[in-house]
Order: sequence, then C-alpha cells, then structure tokens
Amino acid sequence: MSAAQEAATPKPEPVVLREDCLNYTPTAGSVSLARHRTARLVTEWGRAELAWSVGLTVSELATNALLHACARNQLFQVRITLRPRSLRVEVSDPRGERLPSPRAADEDECFGRGLLIVAQLADRWGTEPRTAGKTVFAEFAVGAGGTGGTGGTGGTDSTGSTAGADRTYDTDAGPPPPCAGASA
Repeated sequence: MSAAQEAATPKPEPVVLREDCLNYTPTAGSVSLARHRTARLVTEWGRAELAWSVGLTVSELATNALLHACARNQLFQVRITLRPRSLRVEVSDPRGERLPSPRAADEDECFGRGLLIVAQLADRWGTEPRTAGKTVFAEFAVGAGGTGGTGGTGGTDSTGSTAGADRTYDTDAGPPPPCAGASA
C-alpha cells in the first residue's frame, strides 16, 4: 500500500470500554452531583487513581458552563469515556460563541483559576464546536501510557479541534442533545 493510500484509509474509531452521559440543569447543585457521579463511575471502572482529578476537572468545567454558558432552562451535558489508553471527560453547553480561555486571576479574586487547574490535572484539554454550542474536554492517559495528571497544555488534536486555545465558532445556541444509551 502506498503512503497516499494509507493516508486516505480512515483509521478505525478507538475502542470504547465504558461510557456515561447525563444532562444537568443549570444549578449549583448540579455541579456537585456531576463531580460525585464522575468520581464514583471512574472508580467503578477500575481507575480509582484518577477519580479525584477527573472529578475536580468535571467540577471546574461544569462550573464554567453554569457561570458563562447556560441560561435558565438550558441544560449542560457531562460525558465520560474510557478507552484503553485514555479517559476523556466532556462538558457540553449551548453557547458556542463563548469559548473558555485560561487567565491569571488576581490574588483577591474568587474565580478565574478553573482552566489553570484543568491544565495541571489533565494530559490534554480543549474545545470542539457542536451544531448547537460547544464541548470542552479533558483527557487523562491510562494504561501503558501513564496514569494522567501530567499537566498538558493544549495543542490541536487529529480531529482539528483546538486544545487550550480560543477559537470562534458561528453556531446556534441551544441545549445539548439527550444522551443516547447512557447508564444511570
């Protein structure tokens, strides 16, 4: 097979070992529920060493969705996917034009450190556009590749999504779609 044929051949999707998805109402209590649910599932899936970091990451991303991207009656969604070499968390919200950007918070500020925390905990994080809204994701290495928490700083992944950088998308705002086949 030539190099051109190899490049044209689509790569198979990575095997998904476990996945969970749930929509949450835009309330402060939902952030806590999402964090605890995520930590519990990660532990049940045999990755207890990541439960605290992944739970905190979900809490930070869900708080950002709640504060900056959800209006009344607009849900945000948390998806967790375990693959053989990675654990990925995604928080999707209806505001595609409001992209996250890490910043240095002043000492007396109560907010503004969430994405810096995510960058320290996750191996990679970024944003992806949706038809309606955006997804902010964080990935943690598992298995032979490591145990996560190496503090990735972003970049662009193979799908062309931007990791850890601003990008503007021209999308319609709306609620995340319902989760298909999610476990309770």
